[in-house]
Amino acid sequence: MKGTGSQRSSYDELLALVQGLAAQVETLTARVAVLEKENAELRVENAALRAENSALKRKLGTDSTNSSTPPSQDSLAAKGKRQAQRSQRVRSKDRTPGGQPGRLGSGLMPASAPDRTETAAAPADCSGCGSDLADGTDVGMTWTQIWDTPPIRLGKVQYWLPRRRCSCCKKVTTAVVPFGHAGTVSYGPNVNAAAILLGSAGNVPVERTAMLMAALLGSPVSSGFVARAHERFAQRLEAAGFDDAMSTALAAEPVLCGDETPVNIARKDTDEDGTEKPGAPHVVTVRTPEERLVWYRALPARTAVALRNLGVLGDYRGYIVRDDYAGWHQFDARAAGTQQCVAHLFRHLQGVLDLHPDQQAWAGATRDVLREAHGAVEVAKSAGVTELDPKLLGSLRARYDKAVTWGKSTNRHRDWDSAGNHPGYKLATRLADKADQVWLFTTVFSVPWTNNCSEQALKSPKLHQKVSGYWHTLTTLGKFCTVRSYLTSACNHGHRAIDTIHNALIGNPWMPPVAA
Repeated sequence: MKGTGSQRSSYDELLALVQGLAAQVETLTARVAVLEKENAELRVENAALRAENSALKRKLGTDSTNSSTPPSQDSLAAKGKRQAQRSQRVRSKDRTPGGQPGRLGSGLMPASAPDRTETAAAPADCSGCGSDLADGTDVGMTWTQIWDTPPIRLGKVQYWLPRRRCSCCKKVTTAVVPFGHAGTVSYGPNVNAAAILLGSAGNVPVERTAMLMAALLGSPVSSGFVARAHERFAQRLEAAGFDDAMSTALAAEPVLCGDETPVNIARKDTDEDGTEKPGAPHVVTVRTPEERLVWYRALPARTAVALRNLGVLGDYRGYIVRDDYAGWHQFDARAAGTQQCVAHLFRHLQGVLDLHPDQQAWAGATRDVLREAHGAVEVAKSAGVTELDPKLLGSLRARYDKAVTWGKSTNRHRDWDSAGNHPGYKLATRLADKADQVWLFTTVFSVPWTNNCSEQALKSPKLHQKVSGYWHTLTTLGKFCTVRSYLTSACNHGHRAIDTIHNALIGNPWMPPVAA
């Protein structure tokens, strides 16, 4: 019995040991499962962080020279790099500051028919020894011209307004004068024109405009008057149908360029529930390649619907120059042709080339052949030729196709940390699929190869925003766009801004001519 009891005790101890080990194994198995799950999660998180890190590195290396980032958003380092690139030219040690010999100056030339002629008093003292020149000998005359404006002062004119009673209906009618109302005091068109010119063309904020007018013109106007002057002017242009006339004139042009830029609005439009409408407000410009017609419009958001509602490009049959924002694609089907902005493409190509100068050398080759094509077009234009030599054009296109094909093949399966394909592959695919839009300028010489003119036009609202910070509402932005379109286009047709403002205020605005 003792033996049996001893065996049972050993068996119980062994069983307890096995059960303990089994429990430890179960615990360890559960722990391993937890660790494996945590390890998998960490791997996913690590991959996401690596991708984010790569994206941030690329973003830090992105500036206006290798992407579509505007120069105004460049970092200090990028601006310094750009300045250094501009300063690589070596100047001659013998070069003196200022204009060089042979350069035509821009100084004043004497007027052949001055407004009036006066004779100065004869000199009284000798400029050499100081002697009295009362008994001196006259030796003829020389001349000088002084160009100046007359003294500016505020004129206060009171009009007596005759009143007459109709013998038929007994209605009393009072005489009217421009900008005047019976029994009131108001500023005239010239003071209004000065406020509009300073605030719109001069990009001077409302308060500063009022201060400058008080100091320079002797007109102690208020900031509220300046704001109302702009509003009244925009209303006059709207009542005269300026925007409709501009839309009609642009629709008749053979080539149009379009671009857009975001702007700051203090109070965005709201729906019936008082909720702000989605989307970032933008200013869009549609213009001719040369500075004849420049039209600005306010967009509530950067969408295809907002661009379509402009009412210019929906049925447009000419050529369109633009970047590759998808909102513009809807107009391609009806247009005679579309030119991709090559300046935008150059920045994308530079961005890919910066990833690896050797592996992505195709991007540099693509850029070089497009530059050669542009140079050939300019040579042909200067020679009065209307098209490129077919062999030359074929050779250039073959080099382009070869480089783009290489870009696709070398990047098709290249590893990329971020989701999606390698940016070199995406860019090469785009250049291949839209080659006709990239090369339109080589077959239609009236089409510019870049959309730089639109970007230059958008500097105007950007500068105004830089000074003022924002517009209060989309409505005030729309009025700004109407006024700026009017002044810019009228001045580009040879009219003085102050004259065109005055004419519009008295009911005779300039209207854009429609091309034949």
